[in-house]
Amino acid sequence: MAWSTSSSTPQQKHEVFLSFRGEDTRYSFTSHLHATLTRLEVGTYIDYNLQRGDEISSALLRAIEEAQLSIVIFSKNYGNSKWCLDELVKILECKKIKGQIVLPIFYDIEASHVRNQTGSYAEAFVKHEERFQGNLAKVQKWREALREAANLSGWDCSVNR
Repeated sequence: MAWSTSSSTPQQKHEVFLSFRGEDTRYSFTSHLHATLTRLEVGTYIDYNLQRGDEISSALLRAIEEAQLSIVIFSKNYGNSKWCLDELVKILECKKIKGQIVLPIFYDIEASHVRNQTGSYAEAFVKHEERFQGNLAKVQKWREALREAANLSGWDCSVNR
């Protein structure tokens, strides 16, 4: 039986969690990946309902915990999103504690930009450090998570090849 979930139906178990920056890949790469996984009958969690200003829900965190595999789709603006970064921290926590498999995909971004927070990621972290001046430990945790994830074996999906 093929199925997928969104944040409106978090009670269903799934095998794969997709972490992505909506404005960059929701209607392109991510939607195609989601459709393919669904066609292959791989239970996949994709959150279509997280809006700007919303906090990551307990249902979303539970979805990350329940997944066997998380696919993190790094893109130009992934580092701008505190929600994406919080998801990434949780995903890597599940990798460490539960052995969850993490597959990074670098969609039209160099892995080195993610790893070293250069380019658009450098700009994003200037803003994060200003916004979270009272909680720079959180910003440091995000930096470490990006570094760790970018060092994992993954897939380069350059658009301009």
